[in-house]
Amino acid sequence: MWKQAETNNETFIKVQTTSNYTSTPLTAFLLTGVPGLEDFQIWMSIPFSFMYLLAVTGNGLVMAMVIWDRSLHEPMYLFLAMLALNDVLLCTVTVPKMLLIFWQGPSISTFPACLMQMFFVHALFLSESAILLAMAFDRYVAICAPLHYTTLLTGSLISKVVLALVARSVAVVTPGVLLILCLHFCQSNVIHHTYCENMGIAKLACNSIVPNSMYGLTAALLTTGLAFVLISLSYWLILRTVFRLPSREARTKAFGTCGAHTCVILIFYTLAFFSFFTHHFGHHVPRHVLILLANLYLLVPPTMNPIVYGVKSKEIRMRALGLCAQPK
Repeated sequence: MWKQAETNNETFIKVQTTSNYTSTPLTAFLLTGVPGLEDFQIWMSIPFSFMYLLAVTGNGLVMAMVIWDRSLHEPMYLFLAMLALNDVLLCTVTVPKMLLIFWQGPSISTFPACLMQMFFVHALFLSESAILLAMAFDRYVAICAPLHYTTLLTGSLISKVVLALVARSVAVVTPGVLLILCLHFCQSNVIHHTYCENMGIAKLACNSIVPNSMYGLTAALLTTGLAFVLISLSYWLILRTVFRLPSREARTKAFGTCGAHTCVILIFYTLAFFSFFTHHFGHHVPRHVLILLANLYLLVPPTMNPIVYGVKSKEIRMRALGLCAQPK
């Protein structure tokens, strides 16, 4: 089966490359997986499958608890449920296709399917950073302006936040997709990756990709980068307020409400920034390392987030234990 797939893929590459040189529109891409580690991909699928299963189960459990337990219908937990939903969608957009490549070898993805995957990967990644920013604002109001918490963070405001983060993601990612549609592909259509992403597609083009590169970098700085600055600012204000509290018990309680969110932010941004800077400035980093990083920063946060909140949040932990203890 593996040999047959390789033969079919080689034929596909040759035919597609020939048609590209004769100006025939590109119809599909070939995703090859992790370059240099093809012989180990079947073994790599084991931890990735486990992480995906854990991410879907853990985040699904978080969403179920928030939906069914009315005592958790508070801004903090509603934002947590939004984060859990976004995490399930983010890893589901990439992991099944990646596992298919690990199990069966290089896989063909049609041009529209590749663009759609690219759109959702980048849009969901942007919405992840926006949700983390909303959660930071929630913690800021709860600690720095507790008397105004119920009047500021209303159901109406949360609904507007949801609409705003969806609109923001669509508005930022759509121009990137349109820039891809403006490119001319006359070379190889082989993407050495496990999923379709903006620069991975753009680098196959014959004409200049400077607009794509500049827009991608600018969009990343003005969205995810700006969100990180605002999150850092909110936590600086939170720390300044906490250290002014009179009692040690009050300071400990305040830190406890922010502990889980801080861990989630560190996991998300550490992997994202490391992958981003390695891709742009790590010219001597092996390609397989870059591809693995690109997969891990999309899969590790969805896997770890429900675990972190289960350990750090007393309410989530108690509800989870209550669900497990219910008689069947």
